[in-house]
Amino acid sequence: MTVALMWEARAVAGRGEELLSWARAQTLSRRPLRRETFRAPEDRVLVITWWDAPYDADLPELPDPDPDLVTRAVHRWRFESAGED
Repeated sequence: MTVALMWEARAVAGRGEELLSWARAQTLSRRPLRRETFRAPEDRVLVITWWDAPYDADLPELPDPDPDLVTRAVHRWRFESAGED
């Protein structure tokens, strides 16, 4: 089964590049099948990691950045693949 972990944070205004650099520098204790980083307006950063694991597996996740870098708590979601269309 493929499981995707999504991590999303919103930086303090004007610090989006700093948050993006911070997210890219984070290492995980295991290597995922794939890892991709995105950015969006309003200084948002999204990281998705893909894993070959059961849905409820204990998987490494990105930590929370320093509170002074973000405007709110990090959002995290977990999805399982529903197959390709």
